[in-house]
Amino acid sequence: MTKPIDRILLAFLAAGLAALPFVGTGYVIYVANLLLVFVVLALGLHVVIGETGQFALSHAAFYGVGIYTAGLINNAWHPPFFLSIAAGGLLAAALGYVIGALSLRMRDIYLALSTFAFGEAMQWVFLNWQSVTNGSNGYRLSPASLFGYELVSDIRAYPFVALIAALLLWATVALSRSQFGSALRAVRESEVAAQAMGIDVNAVKRAAFTLSAAYAGIAGGMYTTFASFIHPESLGFQTTILILTMVVVGGIGSVRGAVAGALIFGLISELLRQALSFQEIIYGVILMGFMMFAPKGLFADRARAKRPAAGPAAAPARRQRRIA
Repeated sequence: MTKPIDRILLAFLAAGLAALPFVGTGYVIYVANLLLVFVVLALGLHVVIGETGQFALSHAAFYGVGIYTAGLINNAWHPPFFLSIAAGGLLAAALGYVIGALSLRMRDIYLALSTFAFGEAMQWVFLNWQSVTNGSNGYRLSPASLFGYELVSDIRAYPFVALIAALLLWATVALSRSQFGSALRAVRESEVAAQAMGIDVNAVKRAAFTLSAAYAGIAGGMYTTFASFIHPESLGFQTTILILTMVVVGGIGSVRGAVAGALIFGLISELLRQALSFQEIIYGVILMGFMMFAPKGLFADRARAKRPAAGPAAAPARRQRRIA
């Protein structure tokens, strides 16, 4: 069941998004579009880390695949933008399935290293495949269009970006409440127990990697609807760490935590990038503060955190009650 506070927060968020085009300037709308892209990226990483417990560091690579795929298709054929976004999501999903299949036998740091290696390899491709990506010179994106209606400004793209983000948020909540979502969390808690319950752990992991990559690819396609330029340096490890921070600080395993982390840290990152030359230091101080004072994240599952321990650790307390 949705909590009343969640409904109130969602209503305020929806009202703010609806009012923004009437009160915001061009730059404010651009930041809003960017934050909505971060929300989709964080939701995708939430699926593989928060729901399934697989520590992956390749999200920026799938994001880049979505951007370049959608951008190349749009520049070449100018189809309705939802087709180029879908193509980016599908290609990213296919790569995510392959990476998931190759990483099935890896866990923890080994899984992180293997996905990190894939991310670095993809950035090398973005930087050096001159004939396709234009390499280190960056790639110019043509305005997206929908049946002749060109998205030539941030405010024109905003309703579509907001709609896609809302649909993927709804899909993530529905996934979390579904039987498949329960299977994802079972794998996260214990792969052995999940197998004993009849869950195909390998299939669940592959599906989680595929879905997560699809989200990132779609987010990349969303970016092409309002941006006019992409450089490979913006698709490196720093972007992956930023998205990971959004999910961890927001609260691992929490959909609202992923959304809140994306909005808060996406805004902080953009403000620091625009205003300060020493943003990395301030960003690090902010991260350390969260780790010290809110290690479970801003929106961690408090009910789960307060749940009494089971098994041997709880046995002494039960014995004391009997003695009393």
